[in-house]
Amino acid sequence: MANNKKTEAPKKPKFNPYWISGALLIALITFQLFGNSNENDNKKITPIEFFQILKDGDVQNFDVIKNTGFVKIYLTDEAKKLDKHKKALNSNTLFGTGKIPNYQFQYGDLSNFEDKYIEIIDKNNLTTTYDNDREENLFADLLLSLLPFILLIGVWIFIMRRMSGGAGGGAGGQIFNIGKSKAKLFDENTKVKTTFKDVAGLEGAKEEVQEIVDFLKNPEKYTSLGGKIPKGALLVGPPGTGKTLLAKAVAGEAKVPFFSLSGSDFVEMFVGVGASRVRDLFKQAKEKSPAIIFIDEIDAIGRARGKNAMSGSNDERENTLNQLLTEMDGFGTNTNVIVLAATNRADILDKALMRAGRFDRQIHVDLPNLTERRAIFEVHLRPLKKVEGLDLDFLAKQTPGFSGADIANLCNEAALIAARNNKKAVEKQDFLDAVDRIIGGLEKRSHLFSVEEKKTIAYHEAGHATVSWFLEHADPLVKVTIVPRGRSLGAAWYLPQEAYITRTSKFLDEICVTMGGRAAEKIIFNEISTGALSDLENVTKKAKAMVMIYGLNEKVGNITYYDPAGESGFVKPYSESTAELIDNEIKNIVETQYDRAVELLTSKRDMLEKLAQRLMEREVIFKDDLEEILGKRPFENVAEKPSEKLLTDNKEDKTEVE
Repeated sequence: MANNKKTEAPKKPKFNPYWISGALLIALITFQLFGNSNENDNKKITPIEFFQILKDGDVQNFDVIKNTGFVKIYLTDEAKKLDKHKKALNSNTLFGTGKIPNYQFQYGDLSNFEDKYIEIIDKNNLTTTYDNDREENLFADLLLSLLPFILLIGVWIFIMRRMSGGAGGGAGGQIFNIGKSKAKLFDENTKVKTTFKDVAGLEGAKEEVQEIVDFLKNPEKYTSLGGKIPKGALLVGPPGTGKTLLAKAVAGEAKVPFFSLSGSDFVEMFVGVGASRVRDLFKQAKEKSPAIIFIDEIDAIGRARGKNAMSGSNDERENTLNQLLTEMDGFGTNTNVIVLAATNRADILDKALMRAGRFDRQIHVDLPNLTERRAIFEVHLRPLKKVEGLDLDFLAKQTPGFSGADIANLCNEAALIAARNNKKAVEKQDFLDAVDRIIGGLEKRSHLFSVEEKKTIAYHEAGHATVSWFLEHADPLVKVTIVPRGRSLGAAWYLPQEAYITRTSKFLDEICVTMGGRAAEKIIFNEISTGALSDLENVTKKAKAMVMIYGLNEKVGNITYYDPAGESGFVKPYSESTAELIDNEIKNIVETQYDRAVELLTSKRDMLEKLAQRLMEREVIFKDDLEEILGKRPFENVAEKPSEKLLTDNKEDKTEVE
């Protein structure tokens, strides 16, 4: 079958004027070196040999060059015919010009040398002539005199070209182009392989972005009804959810000029540079319109103005933002330029930037649900060598709360674990080990614990497991381990329910489960240890959220002090008496649930001890072991719901405000 692909001709190097200068310089140096090469090519003799051939009458004349210390000797015609002087006749200059000496040597002391050759000439009545001369090389002298000026001019041209961005720096990279935009341009000549097919799990966001691409491809479809093309769309979501990937897909699908840059690319130490780069960016985009501009991490320049009292009167970031606001919706706005931006801190952006007419649409890119995680796994498992029949539904259920970037990292970790164990394909267990590695950290079996420490850790983790088993709203337990991972000495692994709201009872049961480890230590050893630091951080954060953010405390009331934009600054939005009440209620919630955990574990002490013994024997136990020791869980039907995320003892709580 014939190959239809065109063979690309090798690219010829572009002509550079520096090549001429380099060639001339090499030619001059070569001429200078080889033009005087007769001094190196002629047979060199000693002063004694010279005096001998002088006595023999073979020398027609010789020149004493005082400034070089050499004597150049020219033989008579009769002497040139002698065999002993044949080697002296083989020398030529590079270009075959000039009178060639047959011999040369260095004379040493001039006065003694003059006395000697005058004596020989007079004594032997020779007709040999001689001359005292200075050798001059006009070309070399001219070159040496002009070389400093040539070097200065060359250095000046080099610096000027570098400063103007012409010598490999690129536009905007040097001092004279510092106000130029640093945006990368992707157009029909640039192959962007990412398409919407490569973006999985973002169906809602993908639909909105696809519509923006359609605006530019078929504007008449919308403008014929009197509609206007949106001027901007803001992608908002947690890190790793695929905002930048979505923008790459737009660049691959739009088939229009696509300018990509980061918010930090506008920031420079010079005043006015950011605003200048914004102007230049939009100027380039308007010249190539219809076009798309993508600004990643726009919060670098889009923060709310006037919030920083320490910034001074001339805030460069605010000047950049003001110029961006003007370009997006000002008198000279070109409607054929659409601005895409991405951020995970939409709460701190300036309100003027968020209004309709600038960013008309806010596209929320949230963490993927169960179905979306399965689709993401399908994308990232394509390049892996995996076993046949790998259950993607199982993997999706075991990775609640994972973003697209987390799933990509999980697949890569699973492949590395399989390779480490010399497997030919990636198996289900490799993915489970990768989940443990990502969430809990690397296993540290090299840690040597004393018997007493191991016993304390076992009872601590058994306390978590036992309390969670007997509380209705606690998350289902997956496994318990006393093998240290990351910063934790042990961990209890849960599969939280997939829910978008959390009730008060759920919060309280979670706090009680978290305090179960410390409660177990108190019951068994009658004292507590420092091993519950992460537990205390977790419960304090949850209790504080209940009281100050979600309004779930009766005494504080239905009020929130949540301030995502930091508008209150250093001033507390409540009185000292309210602050005291908040502190007391947070403490009361934690202590009440701690007492509840102590009471529950006291009534189940025999089960707690059996579970701790099993942990010390096996180090890792699973749900089957818990059912064997604790019996069937009373709230099994309530707990078995679609999962949302995995948590360990030291895993930071990811609860977000709706």
